[in-house]
Amino acid sequence: MKTLLLTPWMTPHNIVPWQTAVTLMFLGKVEILEEYDEQISSPSVSLRAPAVARLKKPVGAVKRGVKFSRINVFTRDGFRCQYCGARRLMRELNYDHVTPRTQGGRTVWENIVTCCYPCNERKSCRTPEQAGMKLLRAPIRPKSLPISHLYLEAHQVPPEWNGYCTPASDGGDAVLLATG
Repeated sequence: MKTLLLTPWMTPHNIVPWQTAVTLMFLGKVEILEEYDEQISSPSVSLRAPAVARLKKPVGAVKRGVKFSRINVFTRDGFRCQYCGARRLMRELNYDHVTPRTQGGRTVWENIVTCCYPCNERKSCRTPEQAGMKLLRAPIRPKSLPISHLYLEAHQVPPEWNGYCTPASDGGDAVLLATG
């Protein structure tokens, strides 16, 4: 079971294991807004598993620099293929080396873009110019990122989270959990 963690302003912040939410509750850092039907018991305490929790205070200081990671590349590019422009679910995306590694390209912010699998296959081990493809935007190292857009398929979202999630604007059965 997972717990949807909200900011103090009631916007989705993260999805955490229920154990983390219980720990945060006992530390006085969150308030539980919704619960699952399942009981959690220890020798001294019995409570229902937390489904939605709200942080009481804003998240700590802003980090310096943005860590290079797959989710951060997807977030920078708005979960859109940088060749065809299609917005996709995370499982339908890959990242692509603009200058392929076989041609000396490195795995750095300035050489990686979000790419759908069909475009990645079409581009293969070539540069966009060699493949006759155009990039929507040149890849850059971001100074900061918005809150990560987390897309889940509607069947993955527990009913207890309804009201805290927004249907994705792509017309599919995806749900947007965090807004930037």
